[in-house]
Amino acid sequence: MKIYTKTGDQGTTSLFGGKRVSKSDLRIDSYGTVDELNSYIGLLRDQEVNEVRKHVLIEIQDRLFTIGSILATEPGNEKVKIPALAESDITYLEKEMDTMDARLQPMKFFVLPGGHPSVSFGHVARTVCRRAERLVIALNLQETIDPLVIKYLNRLSDYLFMLCRMMAQELEIEETPWRARM
Repeated sequence: MKIYTKTGDQGTTSLFGGKRVSKSDLRIDSYGTVDELNSYIGLLRDQEVNEVRKHVLIEIQDRLFTIGSILATEPGNEKVKIPALAESDITYLEKEMDTMDARLQPMKFFVLPGGHPSVSFGHVARTVCRRAERLVIALNLQETIDPLVIKYLNRLSDYLFMLCRMMAQELEIEETPWRARM
């Protein structure tokens, strides 16, 4: 099978189910941003500090492929078989956050992103996740999207913030507080 089909040369692509849409369609932007997020999660997974969390990050990447499949499917097409997202996927993230939270000092200030490349990669992933969430919410205003997709992305960005704090602690990096200029 060739990787190139030439069917997108005019600026369109097809959804699962066959419907052709512009590559600038909000649906395409949404699942394209989820794909970008998945790549950043892969980058986080490759960080030595995350060796102990590799299985968690792989699980997240798998769920992001599920979300991409949901978003890439033509609305109303029930002939296409795609994996489903479950409430337990969200609970999984919450349990992982609770585990990290128990090991972290309570937050007393807003934290500036950075301090170490691994932590910075995490913050980039978090902000891409927030962008994906905003795009999916905008798409949901046009046509109904599975509410678990929005909920998962929301929870994932929280998880990524906690992961950044956890990595900073494990790397013995001092978090830099944001101090508002008055």
